[in-house]
Amino acid sequence: MATKILANLVVMGGTILARAVVQAYRQALTNASKNGVAQETMQNTIRKASKTITEQEARQILGVTEKTPWEDIIKKYERLFENNAKNGSFYLQSKVYRAKECLESIYKGKGEGGPS
Repeated sequence: MATKILANLVVMGGTILARAVVQAYRQALTNASKNGVAQETMQNTIRKASKTITEQEARQILGVTEKTPWEDIIKKYERLFENNAKNGSFYLQSKVYRAKECLESIYKGKGEGGPS
């Protein structure tokens, strides 16, 4: 008889505890959304995930200067991209692509005979 009562108390206590945890989690989400914590966390996560490179780093990767015309940048990009596709690594190929992408956005902004 005592075992049955003890088992019922454990089950009821576990159920009450589980409900309390779920309710506290919901309340925490509500508070976070009101305070903007959730949005800030998402923005930081997106920033870290994108990992954009700087213009200086992009120029170093492609081996170009600020005065290099867009056509020469494309030639260097294609040569480096193809070399890494054949003999290099996917990581280096990705870096070369991101460098071109970065410089492309800069040249588009300047409107200096940039990408077509």
